[in-house]
Amino acid sequence: MAGQKGRDILLKISDGAGAFVTLAGIRASRIQLSAAMVDATGADSPEAWRELLAGAGARSARVAGRGVFKDSASDARMRSVFFAGDAPAWQLVLPDFGVLEGVFQITELSWSGEHDGEAEFSVTLESAGLITFEAAL
Repeated sequence: MAGQKGRDILLKISDGAGAFVTLAGIRASRIQLSAAMVDATGADSPEAWRELLAGAGARSARVAGRGVFKDSASDARMRSVFFAGDAPAWQLVLPDFGVLEGVFQITELSWSGEHDGEAEFSVTLESAGLITFEAAL
């Protein structure tokens, strides 16, 4: 597989009516999928080696990104979701890889900018429910 352009990663949010709208192109991003482990080690564990209970730990996803809003409406949508404490459906589109989709809550939101450049935002999303993945075809 050839290298992919990071600039093509998109952050989309549910419009509340079943469609997803693009909030922004992400300039820098990080996706972290985690699964907590459940230690099932007991007196009968072979030579006292730790054993883990498969599929028992809580799973989570964290998405952190930095970019430029597409327009003022997308900026307003993200702000309203943050201040309301909502956890709408989101999509993270990774070209040639696939789409992560699920409910996320914004846990951090900030804006920054240089005097001779555009305003940027930074956002951290934490999963608040089931996350699905659909591979690109």
